[in-house]
Amino acid sequence: MKTRKIGLINYFAYGSGDFLGAGTTALTAAWLLYFYTTFCNLTPIEATFIFATARVLDAVVSPLMGFLTDNFGSTWLGKRFGRRKFFILLGIPCVFSYSLIWLSGMGFWYYLLTYLLFDVVYTMILVPYETLVPEMTDDFKQKTRFSGARISMAQMSAILASFLPGVLLAAFGKNNPVSFFYASLVFSVLCALMLVFVWCFTWERPREAWTEAALRAEDEKKSLTFTQSVRRLVVELMSTLRIRIFRQHLGMYLGGYIAQDVFNAVFTWYVVFVLMQDASVASNLLGTMATFQFIAVIAMIPLCIRFGPAPSYRMVVVLFGLSSLSYALVYYIGLSDAYGLLLLVSACAGLGRGGINYVPWNTYTYIADVDEVITGQRREGIFAGIMTLTRKASQAGAVMVVGIVMQLSGFVSGQSMQAAAVGHTILLILSCGTLVMLAFGFLVSLRFRLNLHTHRVLREETAKMRESGCTTPENITPQARAVVEMLSGLPYESLWGNNNIGYLNRNKPAASGATLSAALNSTLNRG
Repeated sequence: MKTRKIGLINYFAYGSGDFLGAGTTALTAAWLLYFYTTFCNLTPIEATFIFATARVLDAVVSPLMGFLTDNFGSTWLGKRFGRRKFFILLGIPCVFSYSLIWLSGMGFWYYLLTYLLFDVVYTMILVPYETLVPEMTDDFKQKTRFSGARISMAQMSAILASFLPGVLLAAFGKNNPVSFFYASLVFSVLCALMLVFVWCFTWERPREAWTEAALRAEDEKKSLTFTQSVRRLVVELMSTLRIRIFRQHLGMYLGGYIAQDVFNAVFTWYVVFVLMQDASVASNLLGTMATFQFIAVIAMIPLCIRFGPAPSYRMVVVLFGLSSLSYALVYYIGLSDAYGLLLLVSACAGLGRGGINYVPWNTYTYIADVDEVITGQRREGIFAGIMTLTRKASQAGAVMVVGIVMQLSGFVSGQSMQAAAVGHTILLILSCGTLVMLAFGFLVSLRFRLNLHTHRVLREETAKMRESGCTTPENITPQARAVVEMLSGLPYESLWGNNNIGYLNRNKPAASGATLSAALNSTLNRG
């Protein structure tokens, strides 16, 4: 695919969009449960029920947005503003709904409705935003730089989200909830400005660069009834889980991110109720983590290019796992007041977390390339919808479980002191809960084979198929064939739409089970 010249401003503009995704997520993950139970008089179960309800809504909205952005190009608005970028433009004024969440003294229903409102806005913006990199380039190194820019800006927003509440708590008083409202307002303004940058300096794949299958799919969409469109959506969603490398990617992603969600959900409680420190100390430790996450992201860019995503991922998983155990050890050996030691552990945790944050979103940009060689289509939107759904579902699910466990342990909202059993429960969640999910991601990563070399081979073979409109078994080396089959999980002859994966290919015969099994075994043995 011929692309425009990509410069520093384009990397910066795209990366700045994740001020919304990472910044609001960091502020929410670290502080919202504490805010609800301390200043809003909600019980842990009430607070976590809000998260759970939002995830039920997400089960519909996230994949629907992915489907909508894939199909919006045929409308007048899609042709005028872009099938992806229209929703980013629409989201600029809507991001201010985030500040409504952080008003204290309201009732349960107010907090539920405001959280759901922002959740829809978040999805409306993030799903199309996440599709832009594969729209702009096919190049592995450029995609890696885009991912690095995105995660770097995300970590900068996380640094701000970590330090800002502590600064405002010091200014307005540790018992003044207005600090959190002002923090959210700062983020709302910044997110709006950053989305303007995204709108101005990113672009979508031109229609003339679409494959024949993609154009045929676009024409077919126009003739579908509502019922057929819903059926298409369901088929497309389910088909993503038939892509083996996407399942592996989800395993790494969820393992690393759920571990962080569990950790984030109790970390402020750990500082306040276990270490018996002020919330401003939690803010400083989180800020230290976020600062070193930023450093880790910069380091991960060349590491992923040199060693590949999976080995780099395993290294940072081990680092974060050791750090989470160290927090519990600090308490049990009686060093709760050793602020310097806490800063050191937080720095190590930040290095691990930064790498974990980077790898899945870096590899995500290549999933659509593997899907294209399988289906002959570009379906970035539907993958983005599933990714956003799993991200928010994992965060809310983790927080909900934590809230229920905390209430069962005897946690009482609004109190400055908690029972001893509550403290031990917090430590168990912080260390063991985090480690279990990290171990899951580590094990999945052992089977993940996508890297610079294998992706280059994949794109070369995809270019041949795109030019000829079919597979070219007479024009592929045995080595390249093995790589393509390993990444796709299908025998070569079943690629480029010669299978029943996806709605457009639904009536075609499936890849032969025997042939598929043999292909998988042979490719795994090779590599």
